[in-house]
Amino acid sequence: MEVVQLQRRFVEYTASLFREGFLDDQFTQLQQLQDESNPDFVVEVVDQKSVDFKKVDANVHQLKGSSSSIGAQRVKNACIAFRNFCEEQNIEACLRCLQQVKQEYSLMKNKLENLFRLEQQIVAAGGSIPMVE
Repeated sequence: MEVVQLQRRFVEYTASLFREGFLDDQFTQLQQLQDESNPDFVVEVVDQKSVDFKKVDANVHQLKGSSSSIGAQRVKNACIAFRNFCEEQNIEACLRCLQQVKQEYSLMKNKLENLFRLEQQIVAAGGSIPMVE
């Protein structure tokens, strides 16, 4: 494939990434920082593998504490697993745990919203919230 065709394909593909919402103007600004002295600048920034595991662990620890304080057991348990992988500095496992924590958090949020909505309906109907044992 000749250079002109490759360049056209590159431009069209990049334009589609913008149209589909995968990229925004920040990417263009990043590309403008790339020059002949550092031709792989964008790839290096995007492909950066260094992770501050201590910082990630501190944030996950805080979420674990918050989850624990409200009784969100599944979120707390996902955070415990996440923290273990932070300690091992296992990037792949941390990424999987991040998805698990996000999923558990979203589920918990929806469940609590439903519970609170039900409580509001009980009170609006003149009742009191029963205690669950």
